[in-house]
Amino acid sequence: MPPPNPHGKLEKLPMNSEAVLQALSAVMDPDLRRDIVSLGFVKNLTIDGGAVAFDIELTTPACPVKDLLKAQAEDLVRALPGVTSVAVTMTAQVRSVSAPEKGATPIPGAKNVIAVGAGKGGVGKTTVAVNLALALAKAGSRVGILDGDIYGPNVPIMLGIQAQLETDGSNKIRPAEKFGLQIVSIGFMTKDEAPVIWRGPMLHSAIRQFFHDVAWTDLDYLIIDMPPGTGDVALSLAQTVPVAGSIVVTTPQQVSLADSRRAIRMYEKLNIPALGVVENMSYYECPSCHHEANIFGHGGGETMAEQMGVPFLGRLPIYEPIRVGSDVGIPLVIAEPASGAAQAFSSVASQMAAQISMRAIRNEMEHKGKIPLTPVR
Repeated sequence: MPPPNPHGKLEKLPMNSEAVLQALSAVMDPDLRRDIVSLGFVKNLTIDGGAVAFDIELTTPACPVKDLLKAQAEDLVRALPGVTSVAVTMTAQVRSVSAPEKGATPIPGAKNVIAVGAGKGGVGKTTVAVNLALALAKAGSRVGILDGDIYGPNVPIMLGIQAQLETDGSNKIRPAEKFGLQIVSIGFMTKDEAPVIWRGPMLHSAIRQFFHDVAWTDLDYLIIDMPPGTGDVALSLAQTVPVAGSIVVTTPQQVSLADSRRAIRMYEKLNIPALGVVENMSYYECPSCHHEANIFGHGGGETMAEQMGVPFLGRLPIYEPIRVGSDVGIPLVIAEPASGAAQAFSSVASQMAAQISMRAIRNEMEHKGKIPLTPVR
């Protein structure tokens, strides 16, 4: 007999509710490597004669195995004697990973802060950050994006938005909104060609203000588009807020990989865990013959991730509409959601969300004194 589910509503149910939970305990989350009953994912179980209904509450709407878990649960319960129908509702409740570090204050209204960075410029970091944010939002998450690249704020261009930041009744900055994202950028506060010439203390002050003086509202994920390299903004980020993790964007070529290794080590030194590596501009597929050409090399990002012991989140292609969408302010995930390239962004977003979920569940179990999950890799 499985242990009672503390999160489900099992009051006043007939005895065969235990048989349902026993059947569902065979459904394993492949990322968390535990069954959905012991993880507390099964909720609101009801039985009316032979009709069984329950919710499966996942840790992210972007779960890459959502459909698989639902199908397995339906099949197992339907096979029980006396069951005439099964209704499974998939829900999600994103959990926060980070415990506040010394001197770091959680951001009100944001559960998980994710830094998207790169060891060098020119690898498509902002393009990746924007499309990942949109992919998460399209999956059902509440997402914000903060343009942390103070010297080169390109997020407004890529999202096709011009705005003046305003304050609300509590004197908090109200984020701009587009495509379902909450957006803040220094680009909203400067003219297009005006350079930002700030020293370190001014950068630190701006970063603190963007985090704590902005009325972020009920965000599951706050994506930070970091400046390239290893500099003041990353240090300010680590000192200001608890960060769920970092994503490092690279290309397959050796120059980019060398700089990406430095970026990963920088985040490690700042106690910001690596959620994974994304290999951008990984390959080019000819639209006529569909031949794939590895213009910048092949497999470098995955090999580097394996060598450094961090997850590899996926490859993104060279695809002209990605560039076009960024230039005209309609990112690919919005412009061509069914394209292979957009699906690649969605896959990376799902893998990133899975990494956050694994860390959140592991932290909860360790806090409760339960056996920890297999280490995240």
